[in-house]
Amino acid sequence: MESTLSTGSNQIFREIKDYIIIALGMIMYGIGWTVFLLPNNLPSGALAGVVSIIYWGTGLPVQYTYFAFNAALLLLSLKVLGWRFSVKTIYAVCVLTFFLSVIQKLTADVHLLGDQPFMACIIGAVFCGSGIGLAFTANGSTGGTDIIAAVINKYKDISLGRVIMICDMIIIASSYLVLHNWEKVLYGYVTLFVTGYMIDQVVNSARQSVQFFIISKKYDEIGRAINALHRGVTVMDATGFYTGQPQKMMFVLAKKRQSNTIFQIIHDIDPTAFISQSAVIGVYGEGFDKLKVKKNNK
Repeated sequence: MESTLSTGSNQIFREIKDYIIIALGMIMYGIGWTVFLLPNNLPSGALAGVVSIIYWGTGLPVQYTYFAFNAALLLLSLKVLGWRFSVKTIYAVCVLTFFLSVIQKLTADVHLLGDQPFMACIIGAVFCGSGIGLAFTANGSTGGTDIIAAVINKYKDISLGRVIMICDMIIIASSYLVLHNWEKVLYGYVTLFVTGYMIDQVVNSARQSVQFFIISKKYDEIGRAINALHRGVTVMDATGFYTGQPQKMMFVLAKKRQSNTIFQIIHDIDPTAFISQSAVIGVYGEGFDKLKVKKNNK
């Protein structure tokens, strides 16, 4: 019973944490878009790019057109990605819609980097890309082409940033129809590439894993300490080629952020231990990423 209650509490905590991260991501995205990009007439990708074009051409408030377009795309999200992703996406869209109004009111008299469009597009893209990346790490989305990217990523192991980049190139090019300025279009492509790069950096940093090979006479004590981090330890029999002596070697897979903790554990128990650490391209299974396999339809 206690175990069940503990599991339920952990699940609730993770869900609350996800919603907080999504809200933070939406605030960052809203700042990048409405403080640095929109006032400087700098195109962006995704649905924000379409909404910006409509804003420059008609003057319609971005929060309303953004919300209206997302309503249709969310129907696709509900069907393909399921309720868990869709509920968080609806939450993200509502939070962003709210903060778009708040941020624009708070910065109505502020016009940053008006004479430095390149810096504006870089800073705006960093905010936007980081915000989208945070939303993705919490199983959420800002809506728009992010939904399309998430649908593709569900079935194919393709970089989220790359999918969004491909989807958005036409949107940025079409901004010329309103801005009539090819220089602004070029800045838009800079924004697109930086945004895609930041998305990949934020998403991949949360998924990066490392592997350890550890040789120590105190392997049992070290293994138990690493197990306390909820990381598995595999102990293998090995033989030193030079000494010919049998010894135990531990194999550990862990998140990159846990590396320093593992090093500290080993140092505290056996400072003379032999340790090999290396990065791994992908780790799939319980506690790591979910394995995605394309099914062949015959």
